[in-house]
Formats: sequence, structure tokens, C-alpha cells
Amino acid sequence: MAENQTIVSPSVSVIIPCRNEEKTIHLVLEALRQQTFPIEELEVVIADGFSTDGTRHAIQSYAESNPALKIRLVDNPKKIIPAGLNTAIKAASGQIIVRMDAHSLPELDYVERCVNALQADLAENVGGVWIISPRNGSWMARSIAAAAANPLAVGDAHYRFTNKAAYVDTVPYGAYKRELFDKIGLFDESLLANEDYEVNTRIRQSGGRIWLDPAIRCTYFARPDLKALAKQYWGYGYWKAQMLKRYPDTIRWRQALPPLFVLGVFLLAILGLFWRPAWIVLGSVIALYLVIQLISAISIAKKQQDLKLSFGILLATLTMHFAWGSALIVGLISKPDRK
Repeated sequence: MAENQTIVSPSVSVIIPCRNEEKTIHLVLEALRQQTFPIEELEVVIADGFSTDGTRHAIQSYAESNPALKIRLVDNPKKIIPAGLNTAIKAASGQIIVRMDAHSLPELDYVERCVNALQADLAENVGGVWIISPRNGSWMARSIAAAAANPLAVGDAHYRFTNKAAYVDTVPYGAYKRELFDKIGLFDESLLANEDYEVNTRIRQSGGRIWLDPAIRCTYFARPDLKALAKQYWGYGYWKAQMLKRYPDTIRWRQALPPLFVLGVFLLAILGLFWRPAWIVLGSVIALYLVIQLISAISIAKKQQDLKLSFGILLATLTMHFAWGSALIVGLISKPDRK
């Protein structure tokens, strides 16, 4: 073997769907420019859904100021995430595809670690953990970010909590060898959310594996207020229901509890119209739920060293549960708005 053998890095395309991300797009681009992976083998393909703010200008301005990082901007006329991902994949030239969001911030060794895991054939999809960060410094934004790291609020998804590498059912921002999409197909454009989980389901059904390494880290900026949070989790619940119609065996306990609770509250309220003791049962159930969630919120606030966040964490948890649970029920009994 030659003493000075040259190690050739594979080419990598980081794909980013975006729309109206003027405030954060430069952060992810700067994090990608500073990656430990060789920049000459790296390109960024951004699929923009016709942003109405200054997103496109921010991308073009950054590209002009940092020519070492190859940045391609393509149009996403459908303005939805899975279509943006597919458009970016088709435009990408890399041997490896790394999926990223415009409101995320990968650690500087993110791409290198993903590539190493794929080259070691650990799995067909490789990802890491989320570090949840508030979108701004407001009390509610900080409360929402803390709630998003609370198992009682968001369930047992490994990428939110684990410190052990393992094979899992899903990761948020995957890295794939390009030929994988030739085998299983692209992202499902009939889903406006849960597109990552759906792809990971097809990977597992085809005999592939999903590898999560907690050393692969990415900061995710949570929603800034309850209105945006409710909209986000309504979408998660509704489109999860559409996915469950195709893959009913993918339901997890963490996903079943909120809709069961919402359904139970609704049925007890209806029953109370005809049988008054049902109101006592309903009140007891809600009181127990609130006590458990409040104790959990206080515990999380203590870890954040800010007890003032307790009530905000409780409000965020209630919003997540009722929005997600209600939407999943509605989604299961209705036809999707988009084919």
C-alpha cells in the first residue's frame, strides 16, 4: 500500500427547502461554510417557495460574499416542503444528500460525521439529535423551547433526548446516499408534514436502517408563540393521520396518548349532557392531567434555572397536546385537503 495514499471525499449536497426565512437563512449558510468537511466537495441547494420577504436577496448576498461555498438557488413553485426537497434532490450533484432546514443550525462537524457513518455502511439514513433553542428571547419563546424538550409534551422521540447511538425509527434531518432515492423513491408530496417519517418508514420497509448518533448535533429554533406552535402541531397531527392510513403499524404510544385524551374529554363532555356524574369524572381527569403537567413543567423550569417559565411550559404543552390530538382525530375521519 502506498505510504501517501490520498483519501478522496465523496461529493455532498446539502438540500434546504425554505420560504420566508430571511431571519435565519444566513445562520445555516454560515454554519455550512464552516463545516470541517472539505468545502470544495460541498454544495448547498436551496429550494425557495417564492418567498415574499428578503430571503432570496439574503441568499444571493451571502453567495456573492462567500464564493468558496457553492450555493444554488432553485424555485419550488408548489411552496411545500416535500416538493422543495424533491426539487433540490433533482438539482443536486452530490453523491450524498444531507437534508437540512432553513431554521436549523448544524454543528461544524455535522456533515463530516454523517458522511463517515454512511461510508461505514452503518445505515441507509444517518442523523443526530436536536438541541432545541428559542426563536427569540421572549418568555413564551423560551417556554416553548423548554416544553419541546419535555418527554411529557412531545413523547419519547430519541432524537430529542438520547445520549446513546442506536438504530431508531426516524431522525429529523437525514443524510443519505443518492442512490437510495432511486430504490425507494423521493419524498411524498401528498403530505404537507411528516415527510421525513414517511421516507424513513419506506427505508425500513425496504430492509434499510436508520442510525442516530448523538455526536451528530443540530440546533433547532422552536416556534416563537402559541399561535405558531398550534399551527405547527395541528399540521403534524393532521398529516400524521394521513400517513397512518397507509402505514397503520407505525403508530407509537407517544403519538396515541394526545388524541385519546382529547377524545376522552370530548366524549365525557357529551356524556355529561345526559348523565351528570360524567362531569365529575371529566373534572377529575382534567385536574389529574393538569397536576401531572404542572409538576413536569416546574421540573423542566428548574433545570432551566427559571421558575417563571413553569406556566409558559404548561401552556405550550397544552397547546401541543390539544392541537396535535384534535388534528389527528380530524385527519383520521376526513379526506386530505391535498392529493
